[in-house]
Amino acid sequence: MVASSDPAPDQLGDEDGPPDPATALVASQAPSPALPAHLERLADRARDYVEAASSANTRRAYASDWKHFSAWCRRQGLEPLPPAPEVVGLYITACASGAAIPGGEPNAVTTIERRLSAISWNYTQRGAVLDRSDRHIATVLTGIRNTHAAPPRQKEAVLPEDVIAMLETLDRGALRGLRDRAMLLLGFAGGLRRSEIVGLDVARDQTEDGRGWVEILDKGMIVTLRGKTGWREVEVGRGSSDATCPVVALETWLKLAKIGHGPLFRRVTRQGKDVGPDRLTDREVARLVKRTALAAGVRGDLTEGEREKKFAGHSLRAGLASSAEVDERHVQRQLGHASAEMTRRYQRRRDRFRVNLTKAAGL
Repeated sequence: MVASSDPAPDQLGDEDGPPDPATALVASQAPSPALPAHLERLADRARDYVEAASSANTRRAYASDWKHFSAWCRRQGLEPLPPAPEVVGLYITACASGAAIPGGEPNAVTTIERRLSAISWNYTQRGAVLDRSDRHIATVLTGIRNTHAAPPRQKEAVLPEDVIAMLETLDRGALRGLRDRAMLLLGFAGGLRRSEIVGLDVARDQTEDGRGWVEILDKGMIVTLRGKTGWREVEVGRGSSDATCPVVALETWLKLAKIGHGPLFRRVTRQGKDVGPDRLTDREVARLVKRTALAAGVRGDLTEGEREKKFAGHSLRAGLASSAEVDERHVQRQLGHASAEMTRRYQRRRDRFRVNLTKAAGL
């Protein structure tokens, strides 16, 4: 099996990242260097649309992968431009064998596939085209998959009893504890991705980087999200107990943190006494889930090292999918999946043989 090995920042090289696609587009079409005012406004709008075309995480990963590829080319005495399938084929071979960086380790197949997508995307932004179907790339990639591909490693689902135990590790009298409590409960009950949790605002159209908002009602709350599949609404009902109710937890956080506008989940500053204006990053959700799951002793049957790798932000989504005893269609809708098959991947303890085709066929 090939292990993942992301390069350290000082191993990435110092090449510039990809040009702003909107700027490049307007510049290529402009009759003169000085754009008229109305075209400047169009250029600004084009940049907004470019930003909306992919997530910030994707853009960061693609920029990092391009630096990784460019640095490898420089060490080999090769040029990354123009696109050369032979060079890209050698590069992904180096990634698979651990020779992409000095003293490096083999990359996982998923990492190599992402790097290839990033290289192709970056070429496109530079007005060039990489033919990924060329035999120097396609054949090598097929061989890498056949040799090194492994079944996907799923994060451990945190079940309701786990979430309750995780909540007990948080300080109910501290602002940070109240915030983290609301994040865990909302993320679990809503089946939200970590980026969706931190992208929420108090209300609609309050920030430029917001990706959704909440509306608290008598019986629960409506969470409106802009996710991978477009806009969707998630209904989060009130719980059977205030101690585990996501709506109560969120109301308590908003009240005591004195938040009435802007990002929902923010940094707590000054030794936990103040709430800053800055939105949390999605990585902090993953750290929260991992930290509280370990502190609560979830999967205590495993070693500490094994447990470290088991939990992340997706543990909340998998937990809801695995725990909700309702029609699968409702779970699929809550998680925003386009297919039932994707939802089933999240259901860690569903009865896989509830529909028994062997018996149904008469055997």
